Amino acid sequence: MEEKLETPVLFCVFNRPELTARVFEVIRAHKPKTLFIASDGPRKLVPADDAKIEEVRRIVANVDWDCQVEQRFLPRNVGCKLAVASAINWAFTYSEQLIILEDDCLPNPSFFGYCETLLDRYRDNEQIMMVSGNNFQDGRRSDASYYFSRLPHIWGWATWKRAWQHFDVDLSSWPQFKRDKKLRSIFKDADEYDHWSRTLDLQHAGGIDTWDFPWAYAVWSNNGLSILPEKNLVTNIGFGAGATHTKDPKSKLAGIPARSIGRLLHPLRIEVNEKADRHTWRSVFKPSIYNTQPRQPYWKKLNLFRRGKKQNRTDVA
Repeated sequence: MEEKLETPVLFCVFNRPELTARVFEVIRAHKPKTLFIASDGPRKLVPADDAKIEEVRRIVANVDWDCQVEQRFLPRNVGCKLAVASAINWAFTYSEQLIILEDDCLPNPSFFGYCETLLDRYRDNEQIMMVSGNNFQDGRRSDASYYFSRLPHIWGWATWKRAWQHFDVDLSSWPQFKRDKKLRSIFKDADEYDHWSRTLDLQHAGGIDTWDFPWAYAVWSNNGLSILPEKNLVTNIGFGAGATHTKDPKSKLAGIPARSIGRLLHPLRIEVNEKADRHTWRSVFKPSIYNTQPRQPYWKKLNLFRRGKKQNRTDVA
């Protein structure tokens, strides 16, 4: 490609050299003018991490184009939730908008132009909080190239600093938000409300080590919308035993092919595509890859984490 990518790219990596190399090659082909590289550190009880992380860091150091490179390599492991969340915080100290990729998110080349165009188009529309490269549908749901959704998908995405400022990794306002029944006004379906309410309860209690549910809550609690493409633009190539969350290689979300977005056709109105969101809920999140435990073990786990937090407060006092 002759033209360089204007929007900075944040590339979050860890200990998977082969995946990192594949995604980095696509980033290199687009020659972003600014590249942020963030790496979590090795885990104490996993000796193999040291060599793998060192290899990953060698791969991403191979920036052979004119580029401002900023690196954030953590010396010790802080876990998925804090590593990615703090990396995005860090990158936004330099930039007003970002394209964000993790080491298992392999984008179609058209993903970058799609993100950049829509970041520019919706920059000042505070209702739009992110641009995703993911589509988990089994067919078209609109006549445009993308649609608006309540559901944030983050396997290759982009956002603005003005949206990310609402992110709170601890979900501090969630208990009051739940008491005010505001989540019920977003998810009218009882099963869907129950699923997301339980998930946020567990996240708030410290029972889930991920940053994407706090981001989803930031979107929902600010009446935000996501942009989702009508064609899937990013393939998650990381399903398997080495993954933190996506461990099932037979998952229907594993390896969904990425296609070119083609010529961008914009929707006539900004409104949620209810048909598409219902389909995604029923086919993806209802049998969720993140929360498949039945109710009783879930509540036992939640109560365990709550007791642990209370005990920790007593110990500190």
